[in-house]
Amino acid sequence: MSFYEVIEQYKDFDFDKYWENVTDYDVLRSLEKDKLDHKDVLNLLSPTAEKHLEAMAQKAHRISIQNFGRALTLYTPMYIANYCENHCVYCGYNCHSGIKRKKLNMEEIDKECQAIAEQGFKHILILTGESEKMSSIEYIGEAVNLATKYFPSIGIEVYPMSVEGYKHLVENGAEGLTVYQETYNEEMYKKVHIKGPKANYKWRLDAPERGAKAGMRTLTLGALLGLYKWRTDAFFTILHGEYLKDHYPYIELSYSAPRIRPFKGCFEGIMEVTDTNMVQAMLVMRLFDPHAGLNVSTRENLETRKHIIPFGVTKLSAGVSTDVGGHSQNEHDTAQFEPNHDCEVPEVTAMLKEIGYQHVFKDWERFDYTARSQK
Repeated sequence: MSFYEVIEQYKDFDFDKYWENVTDYDVLRSLEKDKLDHKDVLNLLSPTAEKHLEAMAQKAHRISIQNFGRALTLYTPMYIANYCENHCVYCGYNCHSGIKRKKLNMEEIDKECQAIAEQGFKHILILTGESEKMSSIEYIGEAVNLATKYFPSIGIEVYPMSVEGYKHLVENGAEGLTVYQETYNEEMYKKVHIKGPKANYKWRLDAPERGAKAGMRTLTLGALLGLYKWRTDAFFTILHGEYLKDHYPYIELSYSAPRIRPFKGCFEGIMEVTDTNMVQAMLVMRLFDPHAGLNVSTRENLETRKHIIPFGVTKLSAGVSTDVGGHSQNEHDTAQFEPNHDCEVPEVTAMLKEIGYQHVFKDWERFDYTARSQK
């Protein structure tokens, strides 16, 4: 079975009509439940539910304190290449964007790791553009293996791979996989992914499941809010997470609700996603899955992140550069998008302290079973 079969069950479902008919009673009844079903998710994502965001936020906060306390994990991305074969109309990496292309060698990656480690980070996310030709599985695997000298937790956000490809990265030390479907609406997906390997909707859709089969410990899912109707994409993001946890109960699942950030030459069909919209999506994610992680990146400014943390956020990026080698090299023309600049570690930790939270750099340790068995 594939998650695509779950999506197909809603092929003829009229989401807009359903949401138009949701009543206050429907929302409050769903909010009272400890375990939500799909109908409850729809009710809490409805326009009517906006009137009840305060009650939703209070419940999400209580759940989050019970399960996670007041500690958040800080991580940072490490961009090692930006070559891409795709023409995605919303992305600064697309093959027609005209940005400077760059790929770090292992010596440069080592320096980048050192620069990041000196800031205290123990969790990193390694990113490349989507070009297997320029960023081969072997190249990424070597980079991951090198990074294990510095970091106990290494995630990847790269092009979708086969199970064997992901296994190669797991064997080299990767334990987390991030895949954004961008939009779950297949028709819109085809419109914004004009050509390249990423145009294959189903191949990308099933990538998290292949990662789970390969032994990835953590999976992070999300849609890029603003490409399509955010309520529909949030709904399917939640169902996708449910599907993966049902089939692979050992995984640690995280959700993310990133909003599209425009770049020079970006397409003009972006759908507005307000702060309220984003908050509503995140609240429903937390209410549906009390144990899932919630990740917020520097696509959002510090003030926005400050206000949404109590609703259930568990992971924050900090000290971010979206340039290839941006932590160790003084170059600023290779970025996928421009992050907010109020994300340095001291600023983020001070903000957390101000609202009664604390940061941790490390919440997991890689265990070397082989080394232990040889003692």
